[in-house]
Amino acid sequence: MSFQCQKYWRPNAGNASPETREMAFLEVQKLNVYYGHIHAIKDVSFHVKQGEIVSIIGANGAGKTTTMQCISGLLKAKSGQILFKGNNICGKNPEKIVRSGLAQVPEGRRIFADLSVSSNIKLGAFAVKDGPEVLKARRKAYYDRFPILRERKLQRAGTLSGGEQQLLAVGRALMSHPDLLLLDEPSMGLSPLFVSMIFELIQSLKEDGVTILLVEQNAKKALSISDRAYILETGSIALEGSAKELMNDPLVRKAYLGA
Repeated sequence: MSFQCQKYWRPNAGNASPETREMAFLEVQKLNVYYGHIHAIKDVSFHVKQGEIVSIIGANGAGKTTTMQCISGLLKAKSGQILFKGNNICGKNPEKIVRSGLAQVPEGRRIFADLSVSSNIKLGAFAVKDGPEVLKARRKAYYDRFPILRERKLQRAGTLSGGEQQLLAVGRALMSHPDLLLLDEPSMGLSPLFVSMIFELIQSLKEDGVTILLVEQNAKKALSISDRAYILETGSIALEGSAKELMNDPLVRKAYLGA
């Protein structure tokens, strides 16, 4: 698979090959995060190429959400770099990170339950400077994709089902028109119908040109739609490779795929 993307080359990008450095759209370099005296993230390095779906897989407490929150600016790292389109965004204000083209759908959705569906969608564009006509067209495209939420756009978001709330959370993030979308446990707690819908949505977003970094406990589903993946264990990258390679790895199958 080839990716048509602007190339960002950094001479000192860790131990990655020149080809990897050249194509990196997001590159995390030797990230370290502490909670008090607890070393939660330990020299984590990985990259995402433009146009890919890359998954981070691991057990509860492995550090997946912490890593995502550092990338989106919600947590501060002790050390390391996070390069997005060649610029170090580590420690930057989350609003500036959104404006740079990166958005996150957080674990647990975190919609504004007391506001309407429509208001939640509109708030997704708070950090961008696009004009009203552009935002109106973006909202229309979202409602065209999910007509059930158009029907409920005046309804309080907290009264939606879990699956509908997840679709709303994704739509809110898409209102900033991101180049890179971070998805943190998007299938958690959903019915099988909505799980399938969410993963179909992720694939369609890739087809629309959105690069995706996915954190997901449903390893089998995640690997089935990903280009590459990383296994995170107790704050460190334990294994990496193509999704196909990891699907066929006996240790991965035993530990994460129930095989």
